[in-house]
Amino acid sequence: MSVVITQETNRHQNLVINRATGLSLHGRIRVPGDKSISHRALMLGAIASGETRIQGLLLGEDPRSTASCFQALGAEISELNSELVTVKGIGLGQLQEPVDVLNAGNSGTTLRLMLGILAAHPRRFFAVTGDNSLRSRPMSRVVKPLQQMGAQIWGRKDNSLAPLAIQGQTLKPIHYNSPIASAQVKSCILLAGLMTEGETTVTEPALSRDHSERMLQAFGAKLSVEPDTHSVTVTGPAQLQGQTVIVPGDISSAAFWLVAAAIVPDSELIIENVGVNPTRTGILEALSMMNADVQLENQRLVAGEPVADLRVRSSQLTSCTIAGDLIPRLIDEIPILTVAAVFAQGTTVIRDAEELRVKESDRITVMANQLQRMGANVTELPDGLEIVGGTLLTGTDVDSHTDHRIAMSLAIAALNSTGTTTINRAEAAAISYPDFVPTLEQVCRT
Repeated sequence: MSVVITQETNRHQNLVINRATGLSLHGRIRVPGDKSISHRALMLGAIASGETRIQGLLLGEDPRSTASCFQALGAEISELNSELVTVKGIGLGQLQEPVDVLNAGNSGTTLRLMLGILAAHPRRFFAVTGDNSLRSRPMSRVVKPLQQMGAQIWGRKDNSLAPLAIQGQTLKPIHYNSPIASAQVKSCILLAGLMTEGETTVTEPALSRDHSERMLQAFGAKLSVEPDTHSVTVTGPAQLQGQTVIVPGDISSAAFWLVAAAIVPDSELIIENVGVNPTRTGILEALSMMNADVQLENQRLVAGEPVADLRVRSSQLTSCTIAGDLIPRLIDEIPILTVAAVFAQGTTVIRDAEELRVKESDRITVMANQLQRMGANVTELPDGLEIVGGTLLTGTDVDSHTDHRIAMSLAIAALNSTGTTTINRAEAAAISYPDFVPTLEQVCRT
């Protein structure tokens, strides 16, 4: 197999993949640091007292957006170019009023979580925006509960779209029953609750990822969790103290190699140091349902987060149904699971995933359209996809729609396609996985 990167314009790149006869994947690899944990480490470090040391931070574009925003708010953050990043926090409630608009780039996590922090800073004004994609993504899901707490936030389309303006206020605690299971919504409200007198509670319809809860407790916040009701309560005002944070490998990034080795014959990969937080391991459960050969080895706890090495071998996948409470625990992995389903025996159905329509792209429509271009039998559903496996894929021109998970999913599909696949705007992968292409070259053997 050959991998070629071509420069299309000053901004966009194409990734060209030619699948060679006898291709297989082998080796031991590490994936970038967990994106969710990286964001939260930077944010909590910025609003805590003292110094926070972060090892293994994801050095992709999204965490860089978070770092840039909090530098503009007064925190001192070292260069994001090494294995160790230090943050000198400014203290809870002490963020400075910036002289310019805060730009979250492509990062919904940056913008949504930051809103909770900014809204709770009285007598300070903030303006936030993002790139074209982020300015089209719904913000009302966090703006409305913040307004219930007394926040003053204005934006386009009835305060639902960025750019947004925030006039910080003294907020009041609420018990928010979220209509969706969303770690971003939950985290935004909890962060606002840090600076709010009393108990702020969020209850979800299903369990979403709990990185915020784990890290808030590590930094000294008073939190109580009720797993049976999917509720979490923070008591404010809190006192946060800088910590050492060790960021494990991102299971969302590992998912691409799990599927790649599963579908490419005679493959075996070991992915080291991957975070296997139970709120994030839906991908492992789904692949188990599909008969994938994945084993967890060297399981351990690192700075409060469960970590393991993942060994995956090729196998004949079978179809399954992915829906219900499993969806919040694998929402980011559905694009690559769709690729897995293309090579599985039978018909795979993905439901209850309408959240995919408001990600960096409409991932339901985009994955259906792009895989259809390659010859896959994929039908778009209102809240998911139906994939009939067993159809041979043929290389062709496809497009990432500037969505990092789409770009990488299409690259993995190309590994099991005949001919040449050209992925347009493949530079999007750098948002969460800057070294994706070098790793692809590393593991491919003929």
